[in-house]
Amino acid sequence: MALTFVRDPQLTPALREELARLWLDVSQAGGAVGFVPPVTAEDIAPVMRRQLEDVAAGGTRMLAAHEGGAGGRLVGTTFLKLNSHHLMTHWCTLITVMVHPTLQGGGRGKVMLREAIEMARDLDFHAVRLGVRGGEGTERFYETVGFKEVGRVPAAIRVAPDDHRDDITMWLPLV
Repeated sequence: MALTFVRDPQLTPALREELARLWLDVSQAGGAVGFVPPVTAEDIAPVMRRQLEDVAAGGTRMLAAHEGGAGGRLVGTTFLKLNSHHLMTHWCTLITVMVHPTLQGGGRGKVMLREAIEMARDLDFHAVRLGVRGGEGTERFYETVGFKEVGRVPAAIRVAPDDHRDDITMWLPLV
C-alpha cells in the first residue's frame, strides 16, 4: 500500500497518541530513535512532548506518513530540526526517522526519506544533516538516497554499560 504524506500535520490528541504508539513500537523493535529496548510509553512521553513542543513553537517541522490516505494509520515520521544559529540557518537536521517495524524492508522508508528531502528543498534548505547510531548498519540505507558520512565520534553513544556505539554524522547537499 502506498504512503500518504502530511507536512506539518495538526498536532491533535489522536496524532499524538499514534505517534507515541509508533515511537514505542519502533523502539521496542530496536530502532535507533533515542531509546534502547526494553522501553515503556512513560520513558518516551517526556522526550516526545519536548519534541512536539518544538514543532508547535516552529523550531522543528514534522513529516507524517500514513497508510490508507491522510486519515489512515500513522506508520512513519521524521522531523526537520531547524538551526537557530544565524550562520547555519541554511541547513536542517533530520531527527527521529522511523517507519513501523512491520513495514520495513518494503521501500516505504526510502520513499518517506525522499519526501523529507523534498520537504527540505521546498523550505529552501541547502543541505540536510543526519545523526546515525553506529552498529546498526543504517548508514548504508541513508547512503542509498545520497547521504555521505562526514564524521564519526567513536563510542559516543552508550546503549548499555558495556555497549558503546559510534555517533555518525551524515550530510546531503541539496544545491
